[in-house]
Amino acid sequence: MSKDNYIKKCPECGGINLFWNKEKGEIICRDCGLVVEEKMVDFDQEWREFDGDEAARKRRAGAPMTYTQYDQGLGTEVGRKADLYGLGDKDKNKFFRLRKWQYRISTAIERNLKLALAELKRVSSYLKLPKSVEEESARIYTLAVQRGLVRGRSMESVVAGALYAACRRHEVPRTLDELSESSGIEKKEIGRTYRFITRELGISILPSNPADYIPRFSSALKLSAETQSKSIEIIEHAQRVELTSGRGPTGIAAAGLYVAALINGEKRTQREVADVAGVTEVTIRNRYKELLEKLDLEKEIKKTKKKKKD
Repeated sequence: MSKDNYIKKCPECGGINLFWNKEKGEIICRDCGLVVEEKMVDFDQEWREFDGDEAARKRRAGAPMTYTQYDQGLGTEVGRKADLYGLGDKDKNKFFRLRKWQYRISTAIERNLKLALAELKRVSSYLKLPKSVEEESARIYTLAVQRGLVRGRSMESVVAGALYAACRRHEVPRTLDELSESSGIEKKEIGRTYRFITRELGISILPSNPADYIPRFSSALKLSAETQSKSIEIIEHAQRVELTSGRGPTGIAAAGLYVAALINGEKRTQREVADVAGVTEVTIRNRYKELLEKLDLEKEIKKTKKKKKD
């Protein structure tokens, strides 16, 4: 915090010779002695650190709370074998018994969360999801367990449903097919669990935007930035004429990318686009025809073909 954020000159004598006393949190006029400002809060760090070890020693708080741990990172645990170095056999056995009983007396919810959050981290890592999505999905799963929504359902399906809900909330596009592949649960089961969780927990989620899928599909197909921009433009035009309502976002995104690639002369086969988007060639063909008819894009494709011939 700097004194520049406060008064520039003394209100008593008009002098600018001000002194900032950091220890007392005061600004004093050197000319007339008036205390211009007092009880100032200093938001600076109260120590200096030159490496990570020194910072760790001086820090008085632990790691931040996180839902990705069953106890939110606030619990303590009896150490493993490596932590008991230097103790005698008798003391080691005592700690091993304590460790065993610590696990046994934990509640059913804690045991469930231990297993489920490990699975959640595995699936999240496989899908390369950001930490914010992982944290949100862990929060959703924890709420589901506390409300008894996991009872009667497989742990893996609820984890996958929570991850899908978190992806939708953070606008990180992942399809049900991708979640099914990473978790080993059927797509229909994940969709059913996702709808049940969001309904019971009152989580409001907006419909997926096809444009969110474009960067990832475009990168996988190695298309240029111009093609990517053109496909987003096509999708936005389709949304304005209400062509996207009632249709799968991945199908619209794949068709928009396919049309944009044709217009920019970067032709990709429908099979290639279908494999990347996780839809069928028939879906792309149907959406492609609709886009050509409704948005009058055939002229632009013909122009590209004509330029190539010339």
